[in-house]
Amino acid sequence: MNIGMYQSAASLNALERWQDAVSQNITSAQVTGYRQRTVEFSASPTGEWDLNSADQGDESVPAQFPMAVPAINYTGGETTPTQRDLDVAIQGDGFFKIQAPDGTISYSRSGEFKIGMDHTISSGGGQVMSTSDSPITLLPTAGKVVISPDGTVMQGSTVLGKLALEKFASNSDLIPVAGGTFIPKDGAQPTAVEKPDLIQGYLEGSNVTPMREMVDMVVISRSYEANQKIIKSTDEQMQKTLDALG
Repeated sequence: MNIGMYQSAASLNALERWQDAVSQNITSAQVTGYRQRTVEFSASPTGEWDLNSADQGDESVPAQFPMAVPAINYTGGETTPTQRDLDVAIQGDGFFKIQAPDGTISYSRSGEFKIGMDHTISSGGGQVMSTSDSPITLLPTAGKVVISPDGTVMQGSTVLGKLALEKFASNSDLIPVAGGTFIPKDGAQPTAVEKPDLIQGYLEGSNVTPMREMVDMVVISRSYEANQKIIKSTDEQMQKTLDALG
């Protein structure tokens, strides 16, 4: 059994996972609030491998295969001014709570809000929820919208509600879906951020550095080619051995 061939094959699989993550990062680099996809590499022990050699008897060696486990970098992105009343950037922990038309709850760092057909504050086709677990409805003729650092939404002297800002005990409780949106795992319960810190008229960008991702893509390509060559070379050597043995 040629351990090197199997290890190289496992390396190709790990590199493909890394390539998928990098490709997604490059595609979503301009998505508001997007969080960088990463992979964590490790060596997985797979027991003892018999060398199957007559002169070595029953000797075996430990084998370890490379593995790539998907992960997410939750480091905050850079905030940029937009001067739009319904653009809000989160400073520190927390996610906005969004309810889809079918009632599904998701969480996002993107504060690029719109006004829905029913005058509610919306995001990505869903309604942005308040601390009272209901959508916030704007008044058609009440004028400028003001969002305070604690999330309170006002028009004139009228308080319309307070944006819900929630967090989880561990970010591993979140499952990434489209763009910069997450859904909680079964049983995961969020808690309210005690002291929200929001900035109106700003947006938080993704935490992806496109140049870094392009460099990683080059590294992946070269590593992939190297492992392919190892597999090809090993296969040719095995074929020569079989031909020599007749």
